[in-house]
Amino acid sequence: MAACRIGEFAKSKAGHDKEQVFVIINIENEYVYLVDGKSRKLESPKKKKLKHIQVINKIDDNLLNKIQSGNNITNEEVKRAIKLYVKNGI
Repeated sequence: MAACRIGEFAKSKAGHDKEQVFVIINIENEYVYLVDGKSRKLESPKKKKLKHIQVINKIDDNLLNKIQSGNNITNEEVKRAIKLYVKNGI
């Protein structure tokens, strides 16, 4: 089972969203809740089993700082972080 943290990037390994990059926003037992800011927004995250994702051991610094300080993140910030990761590999 993949070890993961809130704010980390993850790639879907199964389902119609296979190979899509998401950000983990919540973890409950064997499930994670994923958002991408576009099709899966913070208001309706995708619930996925841990075995169906590949955790990418990278976290966007801006997202991490906001999460750690207790501030809310926005869909735009999630989209920007994913776009930067895909483009540059952060």
